[in-house]
Amino acid sequence: MLDIRDWRPDLGGMGKVHVRFGKGSRGRGPKQRLVPAINGADELIDWWLAEVRHQFGDDWSNPDAPMLPSERFDDGLGRCGRVGSNALRRALGIQTGLWLPSWSGRLTPHVLRHYCASSLYGAGMDLKALQELLGHQWLATTSGYIHVRSEHVEQAWKNANQRVAARFGEV
Repeated sequence: MLDIRDWRPDLGGMGKVHVRFGKGSRGRGPKQRLVPAINGADELIDWWLAEVRHQFGDDWSNPDAPMLPSERFDDGLGRCGRVGSNALRRALGIQTGLWLPSWSGRLTPHVLRHYCASSLYGAGMDLKALQELLGHQWLATTSGYIHVRSEHVEQAWKNANQRVAARFGEV
């Protein structure tokens, strides 16, 4: 449900995506938020809008046009319509079957959301920042999204001891 206007390269150091129709928990309705374009997402969005999006019709400069249009032309709209979530899920399923057959039938957008949260946490992103990024109201929900590797506890213990040792060394 992203429109071209939802890409805000002027916000923050990397730009932000205005998620206007984020899924709210337990049917509470859409949850809006601004999501920073981390991990090179800003470059990908800029490339898409500058080099690819115009191939889907003349509405590429209309801020109200869908950022991700369908490849099917809609005569009623006079342009390509918005790609639906089912088309994206189906395409993910097809590509997973081709390239990751052991994940076939198991890799979903929601699994990718968990993987993203776990990867960012493992790379050192703060839990509170992850909560905001994912749009969760409760930190406990965010914690449920994070799956850590078995060596995570040992590494956290080593890091904590190094911080303590560094503090005593400075005194």
